[in-house]
Amino acid sequence: MAEAVTEIRQEWLQKDYYRVLGVSPEAPQDEITKAYRALARRLHPDRNSDDPASEERFKEVSAAYDVVGDAERRQQYDEIRRLAAGGRPFVAPGPAGAHSFQFSGAEGIGDLLTNLFGGGGPFGGDANRPRRGADHQTQISLSFSEAVNGVTSEVASGERSEGARSKVRIPAGVADGQRIRLRGKGGLGADGGPPGDLYVIVRVGDDPLFGRDGDHLTLTVPVSFSEAAMGARIDVPTFEGPPVALRLPAGTRSGRTLRVRGRGVQTERGSGDLLVTVEVVVPKKLNAAQRRALESFDEATKGPPPRQHLGVPS
Repeated sequence: MAEAVTEIRQEWLQKDYYRVLGVSPEAPQDEITKAYRALARRLHPDRNSDDPASEERFKEVSAAYDVVGDAERRQQYDEIRRLAAGGRPFVAPGPAGAHSFQFSGAEGIGDLLTNLFGGGGPFGGDANRPRRGADHQTQISLSFSEAVNGVTSEVASGERSEGARSKVRIPAGVADGQRIRLRGKGGLGADGGPPGDLYVIVRVGDDPLFGRDGDHLTLTVPVSFSEAAMGARIDVPTFEGPPVALRLPAGTRSGRTLRVRGRGVQTERGSGDLLVTVEVVVPKKLNAAQRRALESFDEATKGPPPRQHLGVPS
């Protein structure tokens, strides 16, 4: 276990996790979480199945958030990188041999690195001193509805007895790729040390009608040309609720988004909205009567072509 911890800390010296997430080292925790969620959505393997580079970037982003997304581990990460600014050399053992790093001189550096790398390292220390257990990671798959409404489920409990499971409460509005921390449910500590934590990565399935944009739900609604041109009142579905009447203004263009307030995801933070995107349906085939009607409409609306600003002959 000590070797695995050494590998993790050595990676801390080599990688700037703030740069990976595109945030400042002084960024507050909520900004780091927001940046991670945006990257996780964009790089998720389900959305980039034909792009191996995106999958590797997704793993890199997740690894960075595993460290700086947790306030306690972030503090350790910041401290060890601060001490690695230069100075006397430090040699840490690893599975592939010794790895040398330069550290600035500081009182107590030996105790700090012994705590991070485990007892019995190059700075001495008690080999039997209590050591915290390793943090573990697992995944849980939720339906779209479970993610919107929240659910209580179970996951395997790290290095516990075989078959042991822990309850995890998934809050309403959880996002795909979000991490939930279960304190003390990770690897067992050594020599009386405390257990590590278990991080549950949430994977959310799709819904055939609705999508998510943070706490907002999204929906695409087809409308006819006449409804878009003249305006109309249309009924649109809500997620697990009754339909609502939506006023479509005259002259609505395809792609316009209308907002139904309070019909999004209900969380402790408040209620999101339902964002309805209008899609004007163009018929693929016209019968004789429809064609005559459109020809009459075209004749009645004769004027400069709508693309004349492009400066090309019509």
